[in-house]
Amino acid sequence: MNGFLYGVALQWKLDLRSRTMLITCYAVPLLFFAVMGGIFTSVMPESRETLIQSMTVFAVTMGALIGLPPSLVETYRSDVKNAYQANGVPLSLGLALINSSAFVHLLIMSGILYAAAPVLFDAKLPEHPGIYFSGLVVLIAVSLSAASVVGLAVKDTANTSMISILLFLPSTMLSGIMFPKEMLPKAFVIAGKFFPAAWGYEWMTAPGFSWRTLCPLLGIFLAACIVCGILLKRIRTR
Repeated sequence: MNGFLYGVALQWKLDLRSRTMLITCYAVPLLFFAVMGGIFTSVMPESRETLIQSMTVFAVTMGALIGLPPSLVETYRSDVKNAYQANGVPLSLGLALINSSAFVHLLIMSGILYAAAPVLFDAKLPEHPGIYFSGLVVLIAVSLSAASVVGLAVKDTANTSMISILLFLPSTMLSGIMFPKEMLPKAFVIAGKFFPAAWGYEWMTAPGFSWRTLCPLLGIFLAACIVCGILLKRIRTR
């Protein structure tokens, strides 16, 4: 356990030196929050009710889908993988360390938004903090698992970035954080349900716990874990 915690701390420090991680987990979400938070609350004052949830979903989705995959590509498509195998270290350790570090970064970013939104935009704190934070933890975990599939499946950074953006855009646009789902065509609403962001936003804005929201997220998480296991086996044999 001490070795694992040391690895997480080391990976966290490496992430802080990574411009991609800093941009996707901190810089862009904070800039989006500063600009769109002001626009939302000016144009639609009622958006203060769910501003924290919507900004958090954006930050988590961006940090996971765009920030995590490049780190996995750098690890498993470089000499780092060979070093793992030469020293008998399980390849899954790298995946676990990178995901754990990204989880901490996204949790910190979410905490910043939670504290800043009421001060800057008079946003309303969630009425049910337990529901909000449990939904946040699940959303981060599921989003990272889905992003891990991209990072392990794609072979180079350029393609990884392209695929990540292609997943990020519909994930946020169809989640309900930009505009109510009632304004979207039914086909788009259905498509949005394939992404963790839509279910995470629904969970964090709900008045209580619902298995109807948890089950799809668990399904995405389990499916992503299975695919990651298969991809790790393929990487190991290369």
